[in-house]
Amino acid sequence: MEVNGVIKVLGKVQVLSDKFQKRELVVTTDEQYPQHVLIEFVQDKTDLLNSYKVGQDVKVSINLGGREWINPQGEAKYFNSVKGWRIEKREIEYTQEYAPVTSAELEEELQDLPF
Repeated sequence: MEVNGVIKVLGKVQVLSDKFQKRELVVTTDEQYPQHVLIEFVQDKTDLLNSYKVGQDVKVSINLGGREWINPQGEAKYFNSVKGWRIEKREIEYTQEYAPVTSAELEEELQDLPF
């Protein structure tokens, strides 16, 4: 699965034990109703986030996980996790109508102005 959007939060590496570390990332999706999705990168995958910053448009490959926990009263509780395993910059594809203007095109348009 993939999550596409803009990085909203880029957490620091959290060392939780000698053998476990994680880093959290929040991506705001670019849908009609944007979602703020918390994605965890664990162990050596935390390094994948080193070259990214808040505001970048990204595509994150994720795995969904779930587990069951039985509390002391014998009731089952369920927890979900979203774990990232790859991240890449997303290139915005422009239609011709919204394509960036080159400096030559801009200069040509400025010469056509009446003042």
